[in-house]
Amino acid sequence: MIRILLAEDMHMVRGALVALLDLEDDFEVVAELARGDEILPAAIDARPDVAVLDIDLPGLDGLSAAALLHERVPGCRTLVLTALGRPGTLRRAMTAHVSGFLLKDESPQRLADAIRRVHAGGRVVDAELAMAAWEGVTSPLTERESEVLRFASHGYEAAEIAKELNLTVGTVRNYLTAVVTKLNARNRVDAVRIAREQEWIV
Repeated sequence: MIRILLAEDMHMVRGALVALLDLEDDFEVVAELARGDEILPAAIDARPDVAVLDIDLPGLDGLSAAALLHERVPGCRTLVLTALGRPGTLRRAMTAHVSGFLLKDESPQRLADAIRRVHAGGRVVDAELAMAAWEGVTSPLTERESEVLRFASHGYEAAEIAKELNLTVGTVRNYLTAVVTKLNARNRVDAVRIAREQEWIV
């Protein structure tokens, strides 16, 4: 029997996943959680074989929780589920010692197979996503745009960035507008998120 910990913050999705997993004769869901900061204590208590984790969780994101599990509960292997398959996120998952990386739109059978493969010591990663992560994605930002966005990512306002880089406030705003446009982002915050996921800024 494969003991499974499931962490998903959307109640309906979590319920559907538990119902699907319960249909498998060799699966037992021993913990179902809505928050990332509940994962480690629950894993220490329930000792699951595989943790199936959503990336976007309140309290602590799934990748940070996976890194903690690798360190504190080494017998538990992790399979990450995500709605957005970005190469940068996959690279972060590999750093966190995740054994599987699956998109949420995969079939229930694919999820079940992935859990079994991860439990057996294998790795499961979407082939196209793995290739994109391997090849890397070149940043469309210039060096100066990246520098401005890096300051913005640390909470600097336009006037503060201008002072740090000896630029005018208007020039900084122009750079930030260009960044948002190039990354097809909704706003500055979204641009920071995209750039961090792609590991174009740190």
